[in-house]
Amino acid sequence: MIPLSMLRRSAAQRLIAPLLVVFSVTMIVLGKVDQTLFEQLRISATDYAAPLLDGLSRPFVAITDVAERARAMIDTYHRNVSLTEENTRLLHWRQAALALAEENKALRDLLKLAPESARSFVSARVIASSGGAYLRNLLVDAGSENGIARGQAAVVGEGLIGRVSEVGTRAARILLITDLNSRVPVVVERSGQRAILAGDNSEKPALWFIEPAAPLRIGDRIVTSGEGGIFPPGLPVGIVFAVEPGQPRVEPYRRPSQVEYVRIVDYGLAQGLPMPVAAPRGAPHAAPTGIGRTSHR
Repeated sequence: MIPLSMLRRSAAQRLIAPLLVVFSVTMIVLGKVDQTLFEQLRISATDYAAPLLDGLSRPFVAITDVAERARAMIDTYHRNVSLTEENTRLLHWRQAALALAEENKALRDLLKLAPESARSFVSARVIASSGGAYLRNLLVDAGSENGIARGQAAVVGEGLIGRVSEVGTRAARILLITDLNSRVPVVVERSGQRAILAGDNSEKPALWFIEPAAPLRIGDRIVTSGEGGIFPPGLPVGIVFAVEPGQPRVEPYRRPSQVEYVRIVDYGLAQGLPMPVAAPRGAPHAAPTGIGRTSHR
């Protein structure tokens, strides 16, 4: 025997379909017959449904906003990473450009002093320097295979800084005019007074045996005199810095610590230097003066 509840459910299901059809037909007929009434009904239904639709849409709007913000943060992070990498590359190229600019400036400075009477010259880079209590010299990356010989002059753009004292195959040592062993015959360009520029391992060598023809003035230009046959006359050396009695001082045009490139000039006078004394046969060879005391720049 079929339960009563099932009979009721079956009867209800059979009635729903016809009722929906009747309701749809009725709505269509009303929409055709009275469009104003149908429009009002639709607006009323929309007004009642709007708060519900608004409440349902808010979570989706919030989720979409959060997603957009997360996407924007990710894009900002990637842009920051890219800009950081680009900034690092630009800093690297800036440092390279600054180094090249300094190198070009040093090389251009070498061109300021044109060695008119020179037989030949070689531009070399300073690879080491000695600034101890007893030595003032530079080591350059050019030697005998480049035509450098002992006694040749070492100049920068402004003037003389020393002479070649030791020569190897691929390197040479320059004795600076500030070294304790340096003696350069010079002349005061303004007055013609002759003197000896004597290094004493300070930054400003002294003038010895200055002729008392006229008082020195601070700023007087000092040039080589050509006496002694080592340097030609007229090479700029420096300017008078102090004129204390008995101890005039000269400031070189360039501090040796600031020199990066030098020009080794052959004036054809190096053969006038006495040859270094050879060590006795069988005696141990001593290291040349200053070797082992250099500090790499």
